[in-house]
Formats: sequence, C-alpha cells, structure tokens
Amino acid sequence: MAEDRTQRSAEIATLRAGIDVGTTLIDTAEMYADGTSEALVGEAITGIRDTVFLVSKAYPQNASRDRLPAACEASLRGLSTDRLDLYLLH
Repeated sequence: MAEDRTQRSAEIATLRAGIDVGTTLIDTAEMYADGTSEALVGEAITGIRDTVFLVSKAYPQNASRDRLPAACEASLRGLSTDRLDLYLLH
C-alpha cells in the first residue's frame, strides 16, 4: 500500500471497508513505502482511531536508545495519532 499515489483513495477506502466489516488490527511500519504507508493508514483511521489496534514497527537501524524514540515519534506523526497499541522492531 501507498506505493502508487493513483491508488491512494482506493487503498484508504479498502482499509475503511475492512474496519466497517470488523477488522480490528492494522499493522504498518516506517519501512513500508518509505513511511507513506503510515500516512495512508493515519488518514484511513481519522475519526475512528479508537476502533482499531494499531501496530507499527521500527527499522532495525533505529534500535538504539538514541534513535528509537525519534523513530517512534516520526511514526506517530505519520499516523496522525498520539499512541500505538504495539510498537515492534522490524
């Protein structure tokens, strides 16, 4: 997802349709489409953030005491949310 800008509306609609029929978990990562996947997911869950369990993942090179907090903050900004339900090392 988020690799072809011409598909953005359809991909957001697909995510929302999934949520409408009961999808409760959305998994993304900073590495997916170089971060644009997080932005797409953030747009798709606007106004319904509390209905999903949101997972994102950090690049392995960000797995340090200095880099991980910044990577997490960048993901939060990209996802337009103040929290993740689960944050993993990719």
